[in-house]
Amino acid sequence: MQIRTLAPPIAAAALLLSAPAAPAADLDTIGNLSQRQFRLLSEDLGAALSYKPLIPSEALGVPGFDLGLAVTGTDLKNPALLSLASGGRAVDTVLPVPTLRTHVGLPFGIDVGGVYSRVPDSNLEYLGGELRWAIVAGGVALPAVALRGSYTTTRGIDQLKLTTTGVDVSVSKGLALFTPYAGVGQVWVRSTPQGVPGLGEESFSQTKAFAGINVFLGLNLAFEIDSTGGIVSYGAKAGLRF
Repeated sequence: MQIRTLAPPIAAAALLLSAPAAPAADLDTIGNLSQRQFRLLSEDLGAALSYKPLIPSEALGVPGFDLGLAVTGTDLKNPALLSLASGGRAVDTVLPVPTLRTHVGLPFGIDVGGVYSRVPDSNLEYLGGELRWAIVAGGVALPAVALRGSYTTTRGIDQLKLTTTGVDVSVSKGLALFTPYAGVGQVWVRSTPQGVPGLGEESFSQTKAFAGINVFLGLNLAFEIDSTGGIVSYGAKAGLRF
């Protein structure tokens, strides 16, 4: 992915955060899909439900907390397949995923984070977390550099179990109230149909790249664009950082 500018995603993410999430649909007719269609849907869901950082690389320190509400919107490549797997219900081309997020600072430049989501009007629910280590703390002259491992898993979908495991390296540099950040990594997706004859598990990897900016104005804000497997998501977060 080539990230040209953060201005359009910041504007889009701000609109996502201020607007109610659009309805999705229950994934309860996955058996309608062929194996190829199941793979394509799994690629969309892997990109949408894999871990989104929405936080700079620098460690929070001890004690340090970053708490927030966020929403990401993933531009699905195959929305018709999501509809087919949801009993033919109408779905949007952008899948909204609201999340509750928390990060806690630990010693030695290590942070842990957690995320939980339930997509409105859907049986799509997921949770996950990250372990991030700032291998370069950053400062006046140097940016912070961090390694991250992440994991997410779905819940509530009887016919599907989808998990993602990710690793990435990111860099950020504070500039007064603004902290831009960017990173690259890899995501491994395992998508397993459950109780669906004729469909087999799909396991694959997706290359990830992301960039964002954290803005502290008393209220802590973050805006991010993410490309996972060439599928683009825009995200925005609002909360407290202390």
